[in-house]
Formats: sequence, structure tokens, C-alpha cells
Amino acid sequence: MQSSGLNPEVLPYYRQEAPKTPHHIILHYSAFKTIWDWMILILTFYTSVMVPYNAAFRSKTIGDIPLLVVDSVVDVIFFLDIVLNFHTTFVGPAGEIVSDPKIIRMNYLKSWFVVDLLSCLPYDVFNAFQHVNESISSLFSALKVVRLLRLGRVARKLDHYIEYGAAVLVLLIFMFVLIAHWFACIWFTIGDSEARAGISYGWLHRLSREVGPLYYYSNTSTSPPHWEGGPSSTMAYATALYFTLSCMTSVGFGNVSAYTELEKIFSVFMMIFGSLLYATIFGNVTTIFQQMYSTTGKYHEMLNNVREYMRLHDVPKALNERVMDYVVSTWAITKGLDAQKVLDYCPKDMKADICVHLHRKIFTEQPAFRLASDGCLRALAINFTTSHCAPGDVLFHQGESLDSLCFIVSGSLEVVQDDEVVAILSKGDVFGDLFWKECNVVQSAANVRALTYCDLNIIKRDRLLEVLDFYHAFALSFARNLTLTYNLRHRVSQSFTVLFNLLHNQIKL
Repeated sequence: MQSSGLNPEVLPYYRQEAPKTPHHIILHYSAFKTIWDWMILILTFYTSVMVPYNAAFRSKTIGDIPLLVVDSVVDVIFFLDIVLNFHTTFVGPAGEIVSDPKIIRMNYLKSWFVVDLLSCLPYDVFNAFQHVNESISSLFSALKVVRLLRLGRVARKLDHYIEYGAAVLVLLIFMFVLIAHWFACIWFTIGDSEARAGISYGWLHRLSREVGPLYYYSNTSTSPPHWEGGPSSTMAYATALYFTLSCMTSVGFGNVSAYTELEKIFSVFMMIFGSLLYATIFGNVTTIFQQMYSTTGKYHEMLNNVREYMRLHDVPKALNERVMDYVVSTWAITKGLDAQKVLDYCPKDMKADICVHLHRKIFTEQPAFRLASDGCLRALAINFTTSHCAPGDVLFHQGESLDSLCFIVSGSLEVVQDDEVVAILSKGDVFGDLFWKECNVVQSAANVRALTYCDLNIIKRDRLLEVLDFYHAFALSFARNLTLTYNLRHRVSQSFTVLFNLLHNQIKL
């Protein structure tokens, strides 16, 4: 039977490739996009403050070139944001990150594109021209309110901003003041329209009689009859904001009040809405502060529990101080974070990658691991644990089961045998037992005590033997290249102890 050969060039080549994001696509969680979103947030609040004020007080951009330039620059930045949104990834319905340019564009066109586009139109440029018909000018001034649609950008990114407790508190307070600002602009618009209609008992007319200038009726040949004068824009706005804030906070001093029907109707609506808003925002302040200081609360709760436990069981003072020192120093490093719980969130492959990164120092500095394959290192990393020790902590007591191999990452330890220091261990040293050469578990022949704050990477005997049994080639290299600084299986002779003490005393001198 003749077998036919296959041309390798026509055979499909299968391999697993990590998904790649096109170069012109921006990741929605990138640092650049985060900074850009915060800048858009600031500019959005600028717009939400200035647009109602300009519309209410009929500020003409003509003759106010700096304001026109600033608003034009803001419009350009918001237009650039539209362009960036066409090139920014988003999270799909199934939780996947969508990076396909066509899908991104269609999704944006169907969602926020129209709103963002309407908020970017240069209404100030239109209004900068002198119109023959005053109604056209008023129309363009009113159209500037459309820019408040930019607040939609904040709404759809709110889940991103609420990750920061302090930012949430600032946003809530600013939102309360912002709504009071809007109400103040509406309150002034009501008073101004009624004052210019000749209603002399409105709040603006009363304010003009108290602080001046007074309203007066102008009837000249060059213009139709109308009311002019009244308080300055600064005084009118300050009074309006004072009134709205006093109503929304349920204070209501009464020195500024509603007099006309329209003013009273608006005041009733503002009081109802303001009370609900006040309760919603400031009712959550306590919760926000609790979230901001939750870690500090856990820390003090833990310290109180430890102190109460020590007092309840009458723990000796020396041991009590050691425990408190260990608890405080450990918290300073971990901030109360349960590392194992974080690793449990991750799948096995990702967990192994994190563990390799955490123990990278011993893998790169210890000659015993240099010939280990990637799979072998991952198997070892998962079984390693990190231990933090405070001065005075005893890692091994004489007579305890010797079931761990320890690698010193930082700090110094002493080995004590029969109340005599027989060795000083420091960064890069390894102590324990040669498990791969011995078949039984023995008792430790000495105490190992921390002299300073120490960090160690530790692997249990059973876990290490499992890895060595599976990776035979690595087992031979590991046994040949690992140098055990101190073997706790064996006792040190008395003559060696005397020699070590002499050398140790010479070093001190």
C-alpha cells in the first residue's frame, strides 16, 4: 500500500494567539483615557455652570472675546472627545472587551453620538453676530442650554468615578450646589421677566428698592417703551443663589421671599425637590465616610480585639508586646489585605503568573532554579508562601517537626542551639532540611529566631517533593545546585560553637 505525502505548505497551521487591539484603538481602561475622562468631567461642570448663567443674564459674547475663546476651546475639546469615542473600546453584553473598529463605531452612533454632537455645536459663534431680529438672538441664547446634555457624559461614566470615595463626596456636594445654581438662574429669569413686564411687587423690584439701582420706565424715540435699570448682575445672582440654597436646605430666613404667583409656584416646586435632593445627598455622606475609612476602622477593630484577647487570657507582657509588634508591622505591609482571597478570585493560569511574579527574586537569584522550565516554576510558585516576621519571632523551635524549606528574602535571623548562637542567617541564605535526600521527617536541632524584620519564602516538604517527583530533570539540577546555608537536621559540635562565638565577638569589636 502506497501512502500519499501531504505538502506541508497547504496544511493549516493552528496556534493560540492573544487578542490584539488595533493601534488606533484606545483601551477604555488605559491611563490616558482615565485622565481624559476626568478632564471632560471638569469641562462638563464648567459648561453646566456657565451656560445657565449666560442664558439667564443674557450675557452677549460680542465684546467679551476671552469668554468666547474659552467656550470655543471647550467646544473643540468636546468635539475631540467625540472622535476619541469612535476609537475607544467598550465592555460588551457578555463582559468581553470589544475592540473591533466597526462595532465600536456602530455602538457609539446608536447610543450617545447625537447627544454629544448637539452639545458641541458652536452656539456662541452664532450668537456673536448682531441680529436684526432680537428674537433670533434670544433663540440662540436659549439654544446654549442644549450644552447641558454634556452631563450625559458624567452619567454614563458614573460607575468609573464612584470607585473613589472622596471623589463621590465631592461630586455629590458639587451637584447639590450646581442644582442650586440652576434654580438661582431660573429664579432670576422669573423675577427679571416680571420686572420688565411692569410687575412692581416682585422680588427683583423689592431688591432694587432696598439696595438700588431702581427700575425706571424708558420711553424714547429710538426704542420702544420698556423697563430698564435694577440691581447689578452680581447682586441679583448672589441674592438668587442665597434664596435657593436657603430653600433647598430648609432654612428659609425669609428676608428674600416669593411674592408673585409664578414665584410662589416655582418656590413650592423648589422646596419639594430640594428637600428630596438634600435627604438623598447628605443622607449618604455617612455611608461614604464609612467606606473611605473602612480600612482604618478594620485596623482599630483588629487592634482592640488583640488587646482584649491578651487581657482576657492574661498573656505575659513580653509576649503581648511581641504579638502587638507583629500585628502592627504586618498591617503596615499588607494594609489588611487577604492575599489568598485575592488569588482565589483568579483562574489557575493567572494565579500561577501572579505567584511567579511574587517569588521572582528567589527564582532569579538562587542558582537552583535557573534550569527550571516555565511549567516547573509555575508549579513551585503556587506552592510557595510568603511569611513576614518581627524581631524576636521564632520560626523553628528545637524539637519541632522540620517540614519546610525557607529562603530569606530580607532581614537577619540567628540559629540558637542550647542557648548558644551557632549561625547568623541573612538575605539569600537557605535553611531547613535536604528533603530530597532524606526519607523521613525529623525534629529541628536548633531554634531559628528573627533578629530584624524579615521576609521569607517558604515551601512545605510534601509540596516540594511532589514537584521534584514530577520534574525529574529539574530534581537533579535542584539537588546539585542548591546550597543549604544551615541544615537544621544536624546538631553543631561544641567546638564549632566556640569558634563561631569567637568570630562573632571579633565582628562586633
